[in-house]
Amino acid sequence: MKVLGVSGSLRAGSYNTLLLEEAAAAAPAGVEVELCDSTLIAELPAYDQDLDVPDDVPVSVQRLREAWAEADAILFATPEFNGSVPGGLKNAIDWASRPRLDAALMNKTVSVIGASTGQFGALWAQNDLRRILGIAGARVIGEALPVARAQEGFGEATRDALRSQLELLVEAASLDEVAA
Repeated sequence: MKVLGVSGSLRAGSYNTLLLEEAAAAAPAGVEVELCDSTLIAELPAYDQDLDVPDDVPVSVQRLREAWAEADAILFATPEFNGSVPGGLKNAIDWASRPRLDAALMNKTVSVIGASTGQFGALWAQNDLRRILGIAGARVIGEALPVARAQEGFGEATRDALRSQLELLVEAASLDEVAA
């Protein structure tokens, strides 16, 4: 099963990208966690319905929608910017939530994790992201997985939690495939 890891942080050395790399290393047998190229988010124009024309969307939008649609499931890792989700990630979700009934996120099984250098592990951003994804049509599973003080590194407890989160995500996505 292919799980796409999407980092909400675009910066080099991002703790959330590192968290996704840790998830890939902790993945159960038969599960491949592939990190989404951050340029897919970085190159998107701000969502504008005038640009969202069938068969004529910007190439960056088409690439994002295809990558997210092809994944069996998506694991989002979000930092917290001013108590919420980074604007670039929210913009990507806006693009991937359209066209409404044929969107890349429609009924996509997703899960949310997050890391920060503070004591709460991007918990507010994770809660906001879970709500945003649900409204966008995704099937959000699992609980938030806050990783605090990410600058200190990730230990065995984090790897175990990531493995558990991935097992739950894969199980839910597998059930979705059977039902489809």
